Amino acid sequence: MNTLLETPKKTKRTEVEAMTTRVALHPFLAGMNPAQLALLTDCAIPVHFKKGQTILREGDIANRFYLIESGKVVLESGDSLGDPVIVDTISSGDLLGWSWMREYCERDHSLGYDLFKRMTPIMLRRLQAARHKMLGVHRGTTSLESIVLESPFMDQERDSADDY
Repeated sequence: MNTLLETPKKTKRTEVEAMTTRVALHPFLAGMNPAQLALLTDCAIPVHFKKGQTILREGDIANRFYLIESGKVVLESGDSLGDPVIVDTISSGDLLGWSWMREYCERDHSLGYDLFKRMTPIMLRRLQAARHKMLGVHRGTTSLESIVLESPFMDQERDSADDY
């Protein structure tokens, strides 16, 4: 999975321009105010995760966000009493770790409002996925295996199941 996060160390001008384009074209940020995009681009570097690699754990302090460009990410929830439960699978066009942006939103309320509008359908979809999973388990009609819901960005090309 390729993602974008935190500030790059030193980059060449063409690398910065390429990152600016990648951030601007990501479905979650498409059409965003150029000044706000510039702020988020300043926080961006490309990262690749291997299949099965843990990106972050529930309860960890949020210190970055990930704009998923390709691959799939499994979202799990759990506690120390048992194995985590897979509640959703997200893919290209989605994001992960969005609560990290709160600091920026408090400084720039228009950025906060814009991100809130963009995040609302994603939060709703993830909450509904968790709710459906819990109801299915309670009724005995669903196991604790993964469920896959479509991304809110339906025009995104789906990646192969082997790419994570």
